Amino acid sequence: MRRVLFALGLFAASLQAAEPLSLDVYRDPNCGCCKAWIADLRAHGLTVNDHEESDMSGLKARLGVPSNLVSCHTGVIGGRFVEGHVPAADILALQDQPDLRGIAVPGMPAGAPGMNAGGRQDPYQVIGVNAQGQERVMARYP
Repeated sequence: MRRVLFALGLFAASLQAAEPLSLDVYRDPNCGCCKAWIADLRAHGLTVNDHEESDMSGLKARLGVPSNLVSCHTGVIGGRFVEGHVPAADILALQDQPDLRGIAVPGMPAGAPGMNAGGRQDPYQVIGVNAQGQERVMARYP
């Protein structure tokens, strides 16, 4: 009987909801697509702390975002950068990539989260950056 109760306790514990991931987002106060990206992340269950930032270039430099990967806003999760319109699924997958210093969707591609007004869909990639600064494609859309 004790074994059954112990097993049931373990099962119940495994069903408890995990804490949602928390992401700090830094953006220019006048950027509308940043707000749309934040709304998309929240709709996918992420907790987002929204910060208006006057020195985006300095922030990106401090976080080590490569200049060829910049976009309009920068997120920080667990000390790692999330640059641009990265889909929520790729942010969640970052937990399984301990070798990465951050991920990015360079520019502002139409159809990426926060950039999906108008129905246009341009192809884009999510780029991972490791501790040595090497880049690799993590995902391709569409």
